[in-house]
Amino acid sequence: MTEERVEHLLAEVQDEFGVIRVLEVADYRFLEFGDAIEQSCVFTADPSWLEYDYTRAMLIGALCHEQPESALFLGLGAGTLTQACLKFLPLEDVEAIELRPDVPRLAIEYLGLDDDPRLYIRVGDALELLPTAEPADLIFVDLYTDVGPGVGHLAWGFLGDCQKRLNPGGWLVINQWATDDGQPLGAALLRGLYHRHYWELPVKEGNVILLVPADLDQELDMQALTTRAAALAPRLGYSLQPLINAIRPAT
Repeated sequence: MTEERVEHLLAEVQDEFGVIRVLEVADYRFLEFGDAIEQSCVFTADPSWLEYDYTRAMLIGALCHEQPESALFLGLGAGTLTQACLKFLPLEDVEAIELRPDVPRLAIEYLGLDDDPRLYIRVGDALELLPTAEPADLIFVDLYTDVGPGVGHLAWGFLGDCQKRLNPGGWLVINQWATDDGQPLGAALLRGLYHRHYWELPVKEGNVILLVPADLDQELDMQALTTRAAALAPRLGYSLQPLINAIRPAT
């Protein structure tokens, strides 16, 4: 191992769910759960930089909305996607629900999460707190533990309630586990719940991002999405177009 790849342990805490660590490797910091299960990666020079395709794909989900003013994040992690959305979208109110109280604390202390006045963080179980969340233009579901997706990713009632919590014209963006055949985990459940009216975006990390509109009359405007992504590319520092090209209708 070369010198610049040496790992430095910055923080380690134990809670009722297990171990949380923050590691630093060169210009990056990582949030890990359990036995070295990486949850988030932060470029320390710019905490809004999205290093991984799955987070960029979730940002594409946000760009499906023409002018989002509110967003709800179910699962915070290091907050990189939250920061990107606050930086690049015209959001006025953002709520995040995080199960583990040490996660937002570590994100602020070590991972560059800004104390943005538009951001309100609540600690608790997203499945229990969703009914008390404000309706939003964008809802992101990213509920992962050190052993994989949380129960919410296969909970019919919860996933249905997420869609119902959207404002008219809103979008639900789900970071779903992918099975060996490249389909999202729970594909049959998802097809039934959302009446096959959603879009899938597979990414190289082995996940499938689901783009679910608020209702059946709402379509994904690929041309408008491409235009918004192209306009944002100079500020992002990367193009989202290769990922947009991979979007497919629900199968």
